[in-house]
Amino acid sequence: MADETSAPQSSAAPQSSAPQSTSAPQSTHESRPYTPRPAYAGPGGPRSPRPAGGPGGSGGPGGRKFFRRKKVCKFCTEKIDAISYRDVRLLQGFVAERGKIVPRRLTGVCTRHQRRVSLAIKQARNIALLAFAARF
Repeated sequence: MADETSAPQSSAAPQSSAPQSTSAPQSTHESRPYTPRPAYAGPGGPRSPRPAGGPGGSGGPGGRKFFRRKKVCKFCTEKIDAISYRDVRLLQGFVAERGKIVPRRLTGVCTRHQRRVSLAIKQARNIALLAFAARF
């Protein structure tokens, strides 16, 4: 008995690394090399690469990019303090064709004056000096 515990079992039962029970579910994967799936291109198919030049526009024949000037607040430069709801001609420049108030990033107006312009536009709409929406 002392011999059985100290000696390795070489001939009693062959040991293997695979499971011996046949009732356990076998793996359905075969050993195949990993191949990545192609990226989903969307409903329109794969896109062509973007043209050179970036968001500033194409370089043109000289290769220079379009330089966009920094917008400066119209009211600050002209020292206009009061924005009246009765000044329809001024306010129409800040209303798009569809009747939406044009955002600050497009008009270049500072935050303080954009708030005042939007309030004046809303007041002018309420007393029917400006249209709420475009006419169709």
